Amino acid sequence: MNRTLRITLYFICFLILLVTVAGCSFLRLSPQFGAEADGARLKAMQQSPNFADGVFQNPVETNMDMAFTDMVKLFYERFFGDTSNQTPDWELPVVKLNPDKPDAVQDTATVVTWLGHSAFLVEVEGKRLLLDPMLGDVASPVSFIGPKRFAALPITVEELPHIDAVLISHDHYDHLDYGSIQKLAEKADHFFVALGVGAHLERWGIPANKITEMDWWQEANFKDLTFAATPARHFSGRGLNDRMKTLWTSWAIVGQQDRIFFSGDTGYFDGFKEIGDKYGPFDITLMECGQYNELWSSIHMMPEQTVQAHLDLQGKLLMPIHWGAFSLAMHSWTDPIERVTKEAENRKVPITTPHIGEPVVLRQYVPRQNWWKE
Repeated sequence: MNRTLRITLYFICFLILLVTVAGCSFLRLSPQFGAEADGARLKAMQQSPNFADGVFQNPVETNMDMAFTDMVKLFYERFFGDTSNQTPDWELPVVKLNPDKPDAVQDTATVVTWLGHSAFLVEVEGKRLLLDPMLGDVASPVSFIGPKRFAALPITVEELPHIDAVLISHDHYDHLDYGSIQKLAEKADHFFVALGVGAHLERWGIPANKITEMDWWQEANFKDLTFAATPARHFSGRGLNDRMKTLWTSWAIVGQQDRIFFSGDTGYFDGFKEIGDKYGPFDITLMECGQYNELWSSIHMMPEQTVQAHLDLQGKLLMPIHWGAFSLAMHSWTDPIERVTKEAENRKVPITTPHIGEPVVLRQYVPRQNWWKE
């Protein structure tokens, strides 16, 4: 080997080492990636019946590994497929919320307000809840890379009133946002999360006594409401080596009058029937219907499966979510809502499709508008 080649190889190895060290340091030092569980928290996770071989397990067999041909297909679709309608080319209508009073109804009514994607403001029996409050502009650990929000938020974190409780389904960036959680620290009384997610929150300044971590089928009583962590078929992770190291969950919110189901992210599985039998019937189900692909159909439902899951849950009113804010898959941005509304109509399932920011008031005001066609 001549001297020039040897120096070149040394230089390349040095660059690889430098990039590796820099990347590891960035992951470790940047707070947006969260924190790893340790101590008593890690011990509690390891004792979960859903934890094995160092990671959490799905409730049914779920293969998330893609074959080489699938990766080639995914690459082709991403870079050479039709991407013309993956994001809207017009300004989406958003109903702005009054920061002083987000809703205009009495405290006795249950009000569900979609903030875009899977984020919700829920007012039930005089309590105000936030579900998966990702209220940042980019679904990514860094602001300059990642899917950007389609439209302005109906209300900012700073404008939100006092929040009684925050419920988080899992730690992916489009559901758990570092900046949003920091700003909620003083606004929210308590945070309910899946096992392990509390480590992220503590690193971001949320006191341990304001965090409750839950395993599937565990219940927590909070101000006359019951929060039940229910199974989901998905995965978790915020970095390069923490896949499935924290739990993912759906939520059943049980009040004296109304019952709400929040799917988080999930593929279809027969667990919906079990949840429906235990906690249903639900007055409204907030069900993911977007960001799907046949290549990962086990962890994200197709829109037709969304309707079936709603029926399994014994739901009365279906509200499709996980669409209309970010492009995280290759389908058009309107494909999820077009397919799910068509299937709901075919199966005679009551459905609500409010504008982002438009309150749904159970038994009083249930909007059904095709606003995505405007």
